[in-house]
Amino acid sequence: MSAKIEIIRTFDAPRNLVFKAFTEKEHLLNWWGPKGWTIDVTKLELRPDGVFHYSQKSQDGLVMWGKFVYNEIEPPEKLVYTNSFSDEEGNIVRAPFNANWPLEIQNVLTFIEDDGKTTLTMIGVPVSPTEEEIKTFEESQEMVQKGFEGTFEQLADYLSKLHS
Repeated sequence: MSAKIEIIRTFDAPRNLVFKAFTEKEHLLNWWGPKGWTIDVTKLELRPDGVFHYSQKSQDGLVMWGKFVYNEIEPPEKLVYTNSFSDEEGNIVRAPFNANWPLEIQNVLTFIEDDGKTTLTMIGVPVSPTEEEIKTFEESQEMVQKGFEGTFEQLADYLSKLHS
């Protein structure tokens, strides 16, 4: 049994630009993360086994660290990475909101362009989860969907400024 989360969103921007928004620091700083949080990028190495390490800060000063390890990069069509919460040094840590959240989630992003618009499909699957982690992941589907809706709303706004 494998738990997964699938999110599909269409952006009013060419695929090349949407892909860059996901893979370039100067773009990510403008939209990545929960609504109302600021992001700081410590490291971004866009290559297989390269690392994207960042911190996010809430308006009330809470700081969370995250990390991607890139598995596959096929500009501008596909991006595969393993995502986890981390500490300041980049070591994988448990999610601050739930100790049973899977330690790592593999995300496969595909970008399909049609008539100047780009449809992003993102599929997230826990890596080697315990039964408890699968249960937590499945019960959190709605929270994750809502979180990404807010994040992708920020991306849509950012792209509209770039692409107008």
